[in-house]
Amino acid sequence: MDVLTKEQRSYCMSRIRKTDTTPELAVRRIVHRLGYRFRLYRRDLPGCPDIVLPRHRKVIFVHGCWWHRHNCQLGRRSPKSRRQYWLPKLQANKERYKRDRRALQRQGWKVLTIWECQTKKPEKIIGRITDFLE
Repeated sequence: MDVLTKEQRSYCMSRIRKTDTTPELAVRRIVHRLGYRFRLYRRDLPGCPDIVLPRHRKVIFVHGCWWHRHNCQLGRRSPKSRRQYWLPKLQANKERYKRDRRALQRQGWKVLTIWECQTKKPEKIIGRITDFLE
């Protein structure tokens, strides 16, 4: 059973952003600083990538560790309540991402995933992004 009322839970969930998250904005700033121009959220591509570089046929996903079950401290935490709801949902997120990534690769796109925990130290991901985009 949820400890919050339906209205409280609705409010909390409405505060969780799908787009323009802090990690995503950090990656966008890096890509822009490197001199690349890009598109955001191309809905016609599988998985609606966060950053799309059409000229280079490359996409970048910026994933939240918890939502996409990254193998880090944030991603390994399990929900304490409503586990029968959350665990299958989180597993489905992970499987959907793999399916979308394969579909993009079959269409000739190169894919890079940046995890939320990696954006805490931008100096470490600048090299990965540079290598990917060159």
